[in-house]
Amino acid sequence: MKYYSTNKIAGSVDFKEATIRGQAPDKGLYFPEIIPFVDKDLISNIDSYTNEEIAFRIIAPYVGNGIPEDRLWEIVKETVNFEIPLVKVNDTISSLELFHGPTLAFKDVGARFMSRCLGYFVQGDSRKVTVLVATSGDTGGAVANGFYNVEGVEVVILYPSGKVSPVQEKQLTTPGKNIHALEVQGTFDDCQQMVKQAFADKELTDKLFLTSANSINVARWLPQQFYYFYAFKQWEQKNNPPVISVPSGNFGNICAGILAMQSGLPVKHFIAACNVNDIVSEYLQTQELQPKEAVATLSNAMDVGNPSNFVRILEIFKHQFPLLKNKLSAYTITDAETVSTIREVYEKYNYILDPHGAVGFLSLHRYLFDHPGQTGLFLETAHPVKFPEAVESSIGKRIEMPVAVRSLMDKEKQSELIKADYQQFKDYLLK
Repeated sequence: MKYYSTNKIAGSVDFKEATIRGQAPDKGLYFPEIIPFVDKDLISNIDSYTNEEIAFRIIAPYVGNGIPEDRLWEIVKETVNFEIPLVKVNDTISSLELFHGPTLAFKDVGARFMSRCLGYFVQGDSRKVTVLVATSGDTGGAVANGFYNVEGVEVVILYPSGKVSPVQEKQLTTPGKNIHALEVQGTFDDCQQMVKQAFADKELTDKLFLTSANSINVARWLPQQFYYFYAFKQWEQKNNPPVISVPSGNFGNICAGILAMQSGLPVKHFIAACNVNDIVSEYLQTQELQPKEAVATLSNAMDVGNPSNFVRILEIFKHQFPLLKNKLSAYTITDAETVSTIREVYEKYNYILDPHGAVGFLSLHRYLFDHPGQTGLFLETAHPVKFPEAVESSIGKRIEMPVAVRSLMDKEKQSELIKADYQQFKDYLLK
């Protein structure tokens, strides 16, 4: 499998090179030259396959001969060794719970897969790899957990000061050792822009071996397809595929789902569930993609004003707007609507949503109201305990804190405060 840059200037590379580089030299994102089609037997007999077998068969064509089959099998087993249940909320809506991994967020899947791939690739390399990652919330914790103590790898995480939840901040600032946290006085987009500048800085890349652990990296992005197949495995109406609503920020997650659909996974329609950072909602109305300054919301992991991965969605549909519009809708949900949804779903169905899941639920609810007779699922991307203020005030009770989180909250934060200034960031990396 070869990968080309979405900017169409840099040359094609294999999976190993795409993983190590993170971003193409021409600042584009790597995209597979061929979208492999899933064996029809896997779809028609999906109930008879284990999650590990499904994941292996999905990812193997993308990896090619970059990793031996026995090692790839071990990587896959370690990636998906936790529960990913589909839970019925009401008669027409189910929740795919992606928060049962070590950091209680959907990003555990991609971060665990990528860390193990990169760890394999750098074995025996005398150069130390520096992984750069910008986070609006859950990515930082998942990457910190996935890469913790991986030999030959240093991780630098940039996060917007005051704009992540207390649990998220503890997860990305407390590991220590090879995990370094930079608290940026700015927005997620500022963090992401500094990371992109670093990759484009020849002086820096000549001195440091850099790669990215954001969803721009193919090894982070591609394995997110796994749980869409797991959802279909648990879907009772196999002859009536689901509508899938995905809380969307940087658009890597929903892009992986759309890629899975293009590979042969039965999906009726996708919904990009957005908070007020809704440039894709506007794009679907105007056909003009206009980035804007990110606004802080309760669903902070989605506070992205310029989603990097949307260009990959355009690639999947070959930049044909009618094709995209036929398979993708988008809704914009406010904080007030998020809070009322958390409260109403708890009161009606005794199900606790996190703010991101609430955006996903309400978007799906609105779509199904306009399309009677259809059913669907939304992605519950993080455990509600990560957002105690919004959730507890909405449902009127305290959320039981998992044991792992209780011990985490007693640890001391380790971070360095910097301005949203590239030169300061560069100086930090060089020292």
